[in-house]
Amino acid sequence: MRNVKVAVALALLALAGCSTTTSAPPGTSASTTASSATSATSPSGSTTLSPPSGETSGETQPPQPPPQTSAAPLSGGPTEVQAERIDGGTLPDHYKRQAWTSEDGRTVQVVGIAGGCKTASAEITAQSGDQVLITLVTTYYEPPKGGMCTQELRDVPLNVTLDAPLGSRRLVLEAREDRA
Repeated sequence: MRNVKVAVALALLALAGCSTTTSAPPGTSASTTASSATSATSPSGSTTLSPPSGETSGETQPPQPPPQTSAAPLSGGPTEVQAERIDGGTLPDHYKRQAWTSEDGRTVQVVGIAGGCKTASAEITAQSGDQVLITLVTTYYEPPKGGMCTQELRDVPLNVTLDAPLGSRRLVLEAREDRA
């Protein structure tokens, strides 16, 4: 029975090495691979991991992406911005060219792209009397040493607050990629 527990523990470690999670706090390793970690079974039968030989648990890792959060619901309910008032001509094809405003028109919700080792945010780049420029930012974070990034991408609603209500102004959307 003990051999079965050890075999199951090693199989789980091998599977854990195939993926990472982004729920680990910044500066900590989200997963450990079975090939680089050693395991020991305690008298109670539980398996514990120790760092690979020559490494310490305090080793510096690349910064982990902060948890991605969705935007808060718009006050008063969302009002969709008319498609003809949105200029998304420079956006890559995988971005949505949609936006919504809050009841007072000062909060605008747009859709960014996040997933794997990428987070999404939005910035107001410029505001004038006839248009508002919003930049959708995708920030890439290096995976932890020995880790990998998944390739899934998902739409993430993001809110920005304008100096004045959007009103009849045109909304211009652009995208930028950053590295952490």
